[in-house]
Amino acid sequence: MSTSLTPADWIGLFTHFTALSLLAVGGVITTVPDMQRYLVADQHWLTDSQFTSSVALAQAAPGPNVLFVALMGWNVGLNAGGGLGGGPTAWALALLGVAATMTGILLPSSILTYSATQWAHRNRELRAVRAFKVGMAPMVIALMLATGWLLIANHDQPQRDWPLWLLATVATLLVWRTKIHLLWLIGAGALLGALGWV
Repeated sequence: MSTSLTPADWIGLFTHFTALSLLAVGGVITTVPDMQRYLVADQHWLTDSQFTSSVALAQAAPGPNVLFVALMGWNVGLNAGGGLGGGPTAWALALLGVAATMTGILLPSSILTYSATQWAHRNRELRAVRAFKVGMAPMVIALMLATGWLLIANHDQPQRDWPLWLLATVATLLVWRTKIHLLWLIGAGALLGALGWV
């Protein structure tokens, strides 16, 4: 597929992904329907096959979930440069596509997170900030316990899996009552698993 993008189109690509960045509650994957509408249906910069392949390939590859955005930008740029046979121009435009989409999707949410964290740290004595932190603590603990419960309960053989329950209980108590870094506990769990003890 070959398309032609003007400088305004490149800016439009960047600004669209900038807007999606602020809508990506729950992760960038939640904005895929709008990406498909914009890139495939409205602009015709990608084919349906290129779009779905970008998402599938990035989800199958190890690494961050957001990699599919880079692949979409790559494919848009490659199409603008005439495809794989377009030579250095196609490769340069593909890199421009990656830069436009990734910068657009990462920059606003990163700035928002950094600014909110700085503000909360400067205003940590405000009642609202303290209430937010105190209110979030039980939720985070509950989510961690639920994750641990699900991971252990999937085995559903308490007679055989009592070491898992013991490890989870000990790790929970150590996190709660000591200042041992979590990475040490993860490493200990990995070692016990490698030795076949859990």
